[in-house]
Amino acid sequence: MVEAFAVASGKGGTGKTTSTLALGMALAEEHDVTVVDADTGMANLLFHAGLDDAAVTLHDLLVEGTATAVSEATYDRFGLSVVPCGTSLAGFEAAEPGRLREVVAELASDTDVLLLDSPAALGSKSAVLPVVLADRVVVVVEPTIPALSDGLKVQEYARSYGTETAGVLFNKVRNDAVDVAEQAERRFGGPVLASVPDSDAVRAARRAGEPLLAHAPESEPAARYRRAAARLDVRDGDEGAVADRFRSAVVPDTP
Repeated sequence: MVEAFAVASGKGGTGKTTSTLALGMALAEEHDVTVVDADTGMANLLFHAGLDDAAVTLHDLLVEGTATAVSEATYDRFGLSVVPCGTSLAGFEAAEPGRLREVVAELASDTDVLLLDSPAALGSKSAVLPVVLADRVVVVVEPTIPALSDGLKVQEYARSYGTETAGVLFNKVRNDAVDVAEQAERRFGGPVLASVPDSDAVRAARRAGEPLLAHAPESEPAARYRRAAARLDVRDGDEGAVADRFRSAVVPDTP
């Protein structure tokens, strides 16, 4: 079985990478999970996962003619298989976004769940491709009307390529967001997975270079992420068919 989720948002700073690793660790209690930092331009998952010294990253896999194997850029961390992306401008410029299809296809053959930490904006091929490749998208937003609007744009684009909405995840919740949550239930194609409170535990985990569920597993935000993961209801998919779909996916034009 395998299902690919893009974890996406309409803008930066929503806690998308924190959410990707937290969902990954929660899902890893029952599934084999692979997390890929597909944000080739503004990657930071490696810092959250203690991989800032990784010698081989996704950038190396996206260079045309490279002999680098996918396994060389895959690291076992916190019960997950993690494919970090580099942060250099040279690596970004050398990377060919379309090669992500083959990388994801190979990863799909040996995992249950793929989580693609996606770029926040939809202004380039490298930004939109993870959303196009995924089966479903988890939209991470802060509980404000403007943030909902940005998230709905992500959903609209994803749907245009046949990617369903797994749900919306409210993050950095500082006060009662019931009204906004009710609007999200009406406007998004999936449920509100959880509302994760703003927390010092999240910031401390980031400073420590650890995922939240490793750094503060008993915290309230960790419990909320586990609740969100439980609501995702991972679907069975044939590994071969999914890999073939990834390889043949159309590289989209920018929105």
